[in-house]
Amino acid sequence: MAWRPLLLLPLLLVAVSGNTAPRFNITIAYVSENLTVGAKAFQLTAVDADGDQLFYGMSGQDAYYFSVNAMTGDVLLAASLDREVKAKLSVTITVTDHINTEVSGKLTIIVQDWNDNAPIFQNQPYIINLPETNPIGSSIYRVLATDPDSGNAGRVRYEIVSVTPDDAKNHQLFYVLQNGTVGLNGSLSYNNQSTYYQLQINATDNVGCLTDCIYLWSIAYLSVNVEDKPDLAPQFLNEPYVGSVPENCPLGTSVLTVSAIDRDKGVNYALNYSLLSAGVPFAIDLATGTITVHSALDREQLSSEEVLLEVLVQEEKLDIYGQVAQASATVTVQVTDVNDNTPQFYDCELPACDFTASPQSSFGGSLEEHSSARVPVGGLRIVAHDPDKGFNGTFELQLQGPDAASFSVSPTRITGTGEVQVLVKDPSTVDYEQVHVMIVEIVANDTGNPSNCCSIATVTIQLFDINDHSPEFGQSVYWLQVPENSPVGTVISIITATDPDSANFGRITYRLLPESILDIFAVNASSGEVLVRNGSLLDRETRSVYYVTLQAVDGGNMTGSTYLEITLQDVNDNAPVISSSYNIFVNEEQENISVQIQAFDNDEPGTNNSRLCFQLEPGAFSTNFTIDPATGVLRSLGVLDREAMEQALQGKVVVTVRVHDLGVPQLSSLVNVTIIVEDVNDNAPVFLNEPYTFSVREGLAGAFVGSVEAEDADQTEVHHRISFQLVSGSGSSSFLLRSLRLGPGQYQGNLSLDPDVALDYDRLSPAYFNLTVQAENTGTGDALNVVPTTVQVLVLDVNDEPPTLVLASLQDVSVAEDAQPGPLTTLQASDLDTNHLLHFQELGLACYKGTGAAGHVCQDWFYLEPNGSVFLNSSQIDYEVCDLATITLRVEDTHTEEGNRYSNNGGAGPTTSPPGAPLQTLRILISDVNDNSPEFLRINDTFVRLRAGAALRGSVFLSPSQLWSPEVSPVDLPVAVVKARDADSGPRGAITFSISKVLFLQDNGPSHTLTSVFKVATTAEGDLYIGSIQVASNLDGSLKGRYQVTVEAKDSGTQSLNSSAVLDIFTVDQSYRVQLVFSTSVNEVQENSDKIKAALTMATRATVYVAVIQSAADASQSRSSRAQEKSVMEAYFVYSNGTALGVNELSILVQSNSQALSELIQLGLTIIGPGTVVEPSKENELVGIIAGLVGGLVLLLLVMTLALLATSRSYRRKLKAMKALKVASTLTASVAQQGQPSPGQTNTTLRGLTPYSISHWTPLQTWALTRTPTPTPPA
Repeated sequence: MAWRPLLLLPLLLVAVSGNTAPRFNITIAYVSENLTVGAKAFQLTAVDADGDQLFYGMSGQDAYYFSVNAMTGDVLLAASLDREVKAKLSVTITVTDHINTEVSGKLTIIVQDWNDNAPIFQNQPYIINLPETNPIGSSIYRVLATDPDSGNAGRVRYEIVSVTPDDAKNHQLFYVLQNGTVGLNGSLSYNNQSTYYQLQINATDNVGCLTDCIYLWSIAYLSVNVEDKPDLAPQFLNEPYVGSVPENCPLGTSVLTVSAIDRDKGVNYALNYSLLSAGVPFAIDLATGTITVHSALDREQLSSEEVLLEVLVQEEKLDIYGQVAQASATVTVQVTDVNDNTPQFYDCELPACDFTASPQSSFGGSLEEHSSARVPVGGLRIVAHDPDKGFNGTFELQLQGPDAASFSVSPTRITGTGEVQVLVKDPSTVDYEQVHVMIVEIVANDTGNPSNCCSIATVTIQLFDINDHSPEFGQSVYWLQVPENSPVGTVISIITATDPDSANFGRITYRLLPESILDIFAVNASSGEVLVRNGSLLDRETRSVYYVTLQAVDGGNMTGSTYLEITLQDVNDNAPVISSSYNIFVNEEQENISVQIQAFDNDEPGTNNSRLCFQLEPGAFSTNFTIDPATGVLRSLGVLDREAMEQALQGKVVVTVRVHDLGVPQLSSLVNVTIIVEDVNDNAPVFLNEPYTFSVREGLAGAFVGSVEAEDADQTEVHHRISFQLVSGSGSSSFLLRSLRLGPGQYQGNLSLDPDVALDYDRLSPAYFNLTVQAENTGTGDALNVVPTTVQVLVLDVNDEPPTLVLASLQDVSVAEDAQPGPLTTLQASDLDTNHLLHFQELGLACYKGTGAAGHVCQDWFYLEPNGSVFLNSSQIDYEVCDLATITLRVEDTHTEEGNRYSNNGGAGPTTSPPGAPLQTLRILISDVNDNSPEFLRINDTFVRLRAGAALRGSVFLSPSQLWSPEVSPVDLPVAVVKARDADSGPRGAITFSISKVLFLQDNGPSHTLTSVFKVATTAEGDLYIGSIQVASNLDGSLKGRYQVTVEAKDSGTQSLNSSAVLDIFTVDQSYRVQLVFSTSVNEVQENSDKIKAALTMATRATVYVAVIQSAADASQSRSSRAQEKSVMEAYFVYSNGTALGVNELSILVQSNSQALSELIQLGLTIIGPGTVVEPSKENELVGIIAGLVGGLVLLLLVMTLALLATSRSYRRKLKAMKALKVASTLTASVAQQGQPSPGQTNTTLRGLTPYSISHWTPLQTWALTRTPTPTPPA
């Protein structure tokens, strides 16, 4: 009836059903290091089979980088990331449904690289001292920039951005390679160029990036100090050098100082000066270059008043070539005059005077008596000289002595040097009859030098008598003979005359007249010898007789004459004379050629001097002819072949004939006989430089191919003209042939492609042509003069085809995760072009795990070389993180001249990529190795065993037939469950469980090891392995405490790995068995069992173990019948720490939770406890109702009366229950939980129990299930 449950409200309890803990489905996360603070990094996700609200958390050393939204699981970045500082983070993540114990796990966070680091130059500053003589192309320095980013972002290229001083020439002076090596691209000069350069070098990363590129760069400066080297000669300054110094100055007087510099500005070796001029009165200081007077200076003793000194300057040390660096300069020193000389007289004639000789003081002359006034005294050679210069050398002349009045001196004043004459002043006093000798003194007075003013010269004058007789010859005519070849000086005859005058008047001299004859003959003026003066003018054949007048002259110029007839005698002095020139024309192969040579001799006829003889001179063609020596007839000895002659001769044959006389010495003449041999067409063309092989690039329409050459030995154009023709044949229609004259008899045939034909190398087989070319002599139609030759034309491949990848080389590559770095495979590519150079390019590397992407974890694992070799680049690959890597690649032909250079645009065939194919991908399969131990999963179930022998597992329903004897636990009964996974794949991840140790921890007593108590059965659900812990033998029901069972999980690898977990199985007394009575049938209770357990769990927070559901009649068999309930549920309420609820605690908790209580009443719950319910009869129902109402009112009054008395106690009890409930629902496994002890456990033991926490070791994993206190309902 509907009112009956109302009577049971104070006593109703609610049973709670079990609830499963959530679990994570994330083990790894990827976050880019450029993510901004506050942005979402990733989301924590977990699954809960019960659909409970989940709450997330994060802890650990690296957790400060993130903040977690506990409700949504969104993880925000709280601190900036830097992959280069820390590439992998590890945190502990937690999730809870606030029902079960909090679940935690390890999360690996991979920080993905971002190009956020610019290259950094190392080992700065960069400074180098560079000799200016460093050769072009030499490496001078190496800079290094590193980038901590990975992949392309960490690859660096270098570039010289600017050079200081900034000009185009300096910018080209240096270069930098991609390994950072800086080289010299030009020559340096310390003097003529800059001595310092500053190179701004830019290092840019992300080399090889193709899309969405971000480039970062850094700048460094390389300072280049150019070191001067001694490679230049010194240089004089302030040239020309001119100085002056007075004569007679003191020794050591400074004249001037020369100065030179070392043009090597940075070296500046010491300079040493010296004089190259020898015998000069000067010296130079070795170090300063000061020129001083070294010896006495006398200007008049010097050859010139300007002294030229050759000064040499030398560097103290050798130059870089091992030689003395030197230079020279000319120094002009002007020696100025001092009036320190007296005029002196010299016996000489200007300008041939030698003033270094001793001066004269006596002179002699002569003079005819009564000579006219101002007639100079003859025979005087007086020169007055003062070596002083200018005014210092001016002096006056005057006469003194006994005869000074009869004469005068001229000139009276001289500056420097002058000839002095004594002139007749008074002719009357010059009289031979009075005095034969006259004497005068010439005085030279230097008025500017009073201390040493004068010099005197005495002149003695001889007077002569007058002449009055003429000379006479012995004959009036003389007949003389002389050979026509007489040499100069030949004496023809000696002819003399006589003069009776005495002394000078009787002295005779001879001369020839007319004067024209003096070119041929001469006479000795004193001896009268007639001589040949110029024998070359004597030629009998021109003039055989000469007529000459010989004149004799005495001292008084009186003359006498005679005639000479000189006849020339003949000698052989004329060579034969050829009468004419000889040029004749003949046809080649003509016979019996003859020529008459005519000549004569001008020597005296009838003598051997004029008789002639003919002979041939040796020459190129002398053996082809003969000549008659007497008659001079020249004849050929055979036919002449023009082609046997040199082309340059143009058919001209020259024979030299010598004609000589018989005189002594024999004289001869040469004549060239020129015979022009006319050409005849008697030669066929001949090809030159055979064989002919040419090459031509494909695709060039009209291109020039090559040239053939032929010559025709005939030497005239009409006979050696050649034309070329292509003979029809295979491929000849693709070519054109044009003839070109190169020179006489030499022609060229230029072979080219037809402008309408473009050859394709790939379509030709074979890729060449064999052409027949004919050379035809156009001067004749004779077939003999048509000559063929073969021309081979090779078609050259032009790099115009894209490369193709060989797909067979792109087969999947497998590599074990424990493999060491090294080569994996070599990719292959092909190119139809013959001249190709293929480079493989890695365009991207993708990482996958399972069916999803794995970020960039494998970015540095593999590397593709340009030659196609694929290398394993890391020993840290991990199958559990990434099991597949794909390299996107292509091939580049760096020699491509036309078309696409990359492999994604070409190729066909069964082993190559199809035309237009996308970029190719190489799959690298990472195979698993057994490198992971099994890992136990956390289990939130509480395992208990009834000490009377009953073992229960949460949320398992037992039928009445499953009840076991209180003394004996059934064998094979499951008592606990463990779960584990192995990250390895395949058989390596298969797990087998075993019991390695059972330790029983007795309450208030010792612990001891048990054997064969439990066993484990292993089953698999996908990659999850479950171990069911079962009873292996009958358990001892007298033992009180807990079983500590060590379970070992072992994988199936070749070298197996294992880990262990420790389980605690608690024993629970049967006195905690609670009976719930329902007013519904057994079937209804079983159908609603999930709802019943859920309501009970809501009220108690404990795990409900249902022992049996049976009818009330079955239950009454073992109990006193006090009620008539339709069904009974017997259950245990156990917490995870092994504590259990009794009837009283259960009643309090159910009553304190109104929601759970309401749900249980609706499900038919009537009584909680060991009593039975009496079913009332219909007759007593009304009485029962009334009694119940009355009882209720009485009870209400009683409760109200006692309420004040019990408030304090009741309140404290309820408050305690509520606090316990809160603790049970909120405390983590690391906090100890306490509750009322189950029977068999003392309060002292529970209160002093050390709390258990979950601890994790690798590979051994130990689990300890925490104790949970008995909660009290909230107030």
